[in-house]
Amino acid sequence: MEFTRTLTASTRVGLLLAFVTLLSACGGGSGDSGFDSEELNIGTAPRGTVPNIARADAAFEGTHHAGSDSCASCHNDPEMTISTPIPDVTRNVSIGTAWETSVMANATRDPYWHAVVASELHNFPDMEDEINDKCTVCHAPMANDFAKKEGVDLRLFSKGSVEAGDFQEGLYSMNEEDELFNHAMDGVSCSLCHQMEDVNFGNDESMTGGYTILGSPTDDNADRPAYGQYTDPDVGYMRQQAGFLPQYGAHISTSESCATCHNLNIEPVYSNTDEKIPDIGHFAEQAIYTEWLNSDFAIGGSKEATCQGCHMPVVDEEVIIGQGAPGKREGFSEHVFLGANTVMQDMFKNFADELGIKPGLDFDGAITRNREFLKTSADVTISEGLVDDGTLSFDVNIQNNTGHKLPGGYHSRRVYLHVQVLDFNGQQVFESGKINANGSIVGVAEDTSPSTWEQHYDVITSETQVQVYQSIVGTIEGERTHSLLDGMQYLKDNRLLPSGANKFTIQNDTTLPDSFGTFGKAIEDPDFNGGTDTVTYRIPVDISGSYTVAAELRYQPFSFGHLKQLFTEGTQIDQVDMFRTIYDATELRDEIIGTATETIQ
Repeated sequence: MEFTRTLTASTRVGLLLAFVTLLSACGGGSGDSGFDSEELNIGTAPRGTVPNIARADAAFEGTHHAGSDSCASCHNDPEMTISTPIPDVTRNVSIGTAWETSVMANATRDPYWHAVVASELHNFPDMEDEINDKCTVCHAPMANDFAKKEGVDLRLFSKGSVEAGDFQEGLYSMNEEDELFNHAMDGVSCSLCHQMEDVNFGNDESMTGGYTILGSPTDDNADRPAYGQYTDPDVGYMRQQAGFLPQYGAHISTSESCATCHNLNIEPVYSNTDEKIPDIGHFAEQAIYTEWLNSDFAIGGSKEATCQGCHMPVVDEEVIIGQGAPGKREGFSEHVFLGANTVMQDMFKNFADELGIKPGLDFDGAITRNREFLKTSADVTISEGLVDDGTLSFDVNIQNNTGHKLPGGYHSRRVYLHVQVLDFNGQQVFESGKINANGSIVGVAEDTSPSTWEQHYDVITSETQVQVYQSIVGTIEGERTHSLLDGMQYLKDNRLLPSGANKFTIQNDTTLPDSFGTFGKAIEDPDFNGGTDTVTYRIPVDISGSYTVAAELRYQPFSFGHLKQLFTEGTQIDQVDMFRTIYDATELRDEIIGTATETIQ
């Protein structure tokens, strides 16, 4: 269809709305209908293997912990409902139901985690015991605690053979008859978090999985603490029904409790020759708590909010919190553990049987709610638009609304800008950040060559330049690595800082790890600081007149270049090939955080 320069105002609005729809469709939160995995072009063909993990008994009652179903038997209740904006429609806020579709609940069944841990074990065989310990202390914490208290060997994957007499059984070869398996497969579960003691909270000793579970102070298991948010718990009923002693624990509602696993230090550091590097401080692989502590969201800050305040939102009405509970409670924190990884939840839904997940869980509802939560994490605006002397100029402004860097956590994650420009006739004249069906982004260097990365930009002038907010890990030799054990620095970290975080103050703070801060060209970008960034686009155009600009900020939990490197090990490592099978079959690739549209003349 031809659009002429006599378009009416209403037609222009229609075009604009259609353009916004097109922009979202091109980015493809749901992607196309799949792709040929050979498009990865990594030189190794997939074998098409899939996981075969047994279902666990989530109702187990052990000496140190109890399964989530033991808690949910009382804390799931059809009467645990709240009102919604829709008249006569309520939403159930049962604790077990809210938790069971979260990534935390399925932390031990996460197929990407399986692949990454298996890769580290393959590449650093001398670190086998340390890897199995440190990777389970937060992903399978009840099993890790149980194994240490009972003196049981804990490894994720079987090794050796019966014939050779050196077989050692791994967790994923077990089933519900194994107590260790049941402890592990409940993920980050109720009796782990609610038994954590306020020991060294906020200090390095409690981080990297350094939480403390003391258990019962007496010989009676029913005296095991169950710390909660209320000062007047119903002690007798829970002690009788569940074998735990409920008690008030202010510490359980603090950001410091989350820091036990979401500040993660890697030590020791290894070289690319697999040798320990002496006299090197720890590498801050994940420092979400420290990021929060240096932001306006910290206690006493202008935007004060705890981790739980955002990820476990407080219900604004009284609610029943369990069967047998004495009346309704105010200020109840929902156990939804909101996050950004809808892609993994989609994998849980579609491969529930292979991953041993209970059937019939409402992953669709969880994905919808997490998708809406993600949209609150940042604002996008367009300003300073101008067409002058054959150049269209405009600024895309980003404001991080979270209390930590965006994206937070593991280095596979990235946030990027997808920007399109249409001329007055509706013809596209520019596009930066187009995502393909396989998850690669056009123009991003690492998606072609995983040893490289896309630099940070203050000004973008070409479709081959894409603003990608991410962390890139480097070895001591300054080469990019996709591993953690040989990472000791960030070659790039332009993840958006939280409000109040000053990159220069952080850089000069000798109390912080050398690996914590902003790295690469973002440190030189004058408008990248304090939770904001402005990217200026200068695009050559043939004619003057009106142009429609649309910008999207998008989130991707698995960057394509990182997966491209990981998948090269699929011929040797079963878990890598299994995750590749799941990834190939998954249509969801990324999510929209925010969109802005502007007409510039």
